[in-house]
Amino acid sequence: MAKPTTSFVCASCGNVTSKWAGRCESCGEWNSISEEAPLSQGPSGKSLGAQRGRSVALSDLGEAEAPPPRTMSGLAELDRVLGGGLVPASATLVGGDPGIGKSTLLLQAAAAFARSGIPTVYVSGEEASAQVRMRAARLGLMDAPVRLAAETNLRNILTTLEAERPGLAIIDSIQTMWLDNVEAAPGSVSQVRAAAHELTTFAKRTGTAIVQVGHVTKEGQIAGPRVVEHMVDTVLYFEGERGHQFRILRSVKNRFGPADEIGVFEMTGAGLAEVTNPSALFLSERGTPAPGSVVFAGIEGTRPVLVEIQALVAPTPHAQPRRSVVGWDGSRLAMILAVLEARCGIPFAGLDVYLNVAGGMKISEPAADLAVAAALLGAREDTALPEGAVVFGEISLSGALRPVTQAENRLKEAAKLGFTSAIGPAAGKETRVAGIAGTRLPDLAALVGEVFGAG
Repeated sequence: MAKPTTSFVCASCGNVTSKWAGRCESCGEWNSISEEAPLSQGPSGKSLGAQRGRSVALSDLGEAEAPPPRTMSGLAELDRVLGGGLVPASATLVGGDPGIGKSTLLLQAAAAFARSGIPTVYVSGEEASAQVRMRAARLGLMDAPVRLAAETNLRNILTTLEAERPGLAIIDSIQTMWLDNVEAAPGSVSQVRAAAHELTTFAKRTGTAIVQVGHVTKEGQIAGPRVVEHMVDTVLYFEGERGHQFRILRSVKNRFGPADEIGVFEMTGAGLAEVTNPSALFLSERGTPAPGSVVFAGIEGTRPVLVEIQALVAPTPHAQPRRSVVGWDGSRLAMILAVLEARCGIPFAGLDVYLNVAGGMKISEPAADLAVAAALLGAREDTALPEGAVVFGEISLSGALRPVTQAENRLKEAAKLGFTSAIGPAAGKETRVAGIAGTRLPDLAALVGEVFGAG
């Protein structure tokens, strides 16, 4: 039997090579490559045993094998992101920047689920039990029936969970866990992948819901290979700017509910507080209409959210104008600038362009194209949109405006917050909402001429 060859894996991007190198040829990181021990083939040298699995027809699955119902935590924002509550035997991965509040969120979630009747275990690999109790006391959670543990050896953790059989186990964090049968340092690709596999397998076998905390890289991705995200059922990212009190829990993968759903929290001295009306919170600091300020009516998952998009256009002293974007896609901004110049005759050469989504919100929806274009035009022409107007619509490369989904929900959210007019694409089904006067535009040139009088 041939001996398995040793491979070397990059801890940043997961690239596999046959020899060690000081710098990863895939992502360019230095000193990120480590040796990975080969998988054992077992004494028989076969990948599968002699016995085969039992074949079960889907029509034969009776109610006895049906999954138990979800459990609600009582935190409406968390239950929304999870798809309607906690699913037994599920594996969830939560990632976020250091200090953003992941441990605070999960400790509050553990207390909420424990109070609802689910036996809950919180395992910390980064803090001692006394330190976790200090945070629980600060958050007012000392009366919650949550069992705490401070351990990094996954064998000891799984042995304890096997004996306790809790309904929910929170592992904080997966990068600190290590297996004694894997010859690699804790936090390496091999250890993270093996630990995630063991925890996910335990969840499916015993019915315990497992929540794992994952560190993120400087690019904002969960550290380790992306295969960890493929193993689990749900991947959540906890986002937010340190300068803002808003925190956003975003679902990027969910086998039990809609993806791209968000839950909004506010960081306070007593922990994270739920925000039931995020649109009002994001617009709370908005004053009188100003040039370059536009309210975008967006959709995050199943929820309509109104946010303010701010733009600043100024002459540049440099040969190469700056294009700075916060909260939106920089390449999409370049596309909007190109369409404005090619289709509408509005040049931005020799001008610095700054774009910001207020409140620390991140937008990836194409429906924000028209709002960004309106903000850029308003900043360039020093003209503000009428007070009480919201904007949404997708811009094509020809300059035409494409229809967007859930236009009625966007307008209803705008009417609920006191907005009186909307600017959107003429294409698609006409939607009328009481209290909202709609302006339907066929293309971007109509926005330039009719709304701003430029071009």
